[in-house]
Amino acid sequence: QVQLVESGGGLVQAGGSLRLSCVASGRSFSSYAMGWFRQAPGKEREFVAVMERFGGSTRYADSVKGRFTISRDNTWTTVYLQMNSLKPEDTAVYYCAARQGSTLHRPDYWGQGTQVTVSS
Repeated sequence: QVQLVESGGGLVQAGGSLRLSCVASGRSFSSYAMGWFRQAPGKEREFVAVMERFGGSTRYADSVKGRFTISRDNTWTTVYLQMNSLKPEDTAVYYCAARQGSTLHRPDYWGQGTQVTVSS
């Protein structure tokens, strides 16, 4: 059974940092692109960051470039999202996602989400 389990969310003041983790299990994810989406209240889910399969290229939403960094461990089972200089508008539920291939278009798997709240 494939599972993606996120952790690391919480409440932080504006300007602070958080690191999200997503542990993948149930199969090998080395050939999967893995990354993060987020959904704020009343808004659609939006792309945040992706790392291509086999530790390839990374891409970020314009809104988080220069502040967020995505990384994966060398066992390809965990993906991280280091979030610095957080802003209130970063408040959302953050979802881990995985898709076989190089992009996260229509992910094959989703995590359950972790709440990030940034206070002003």
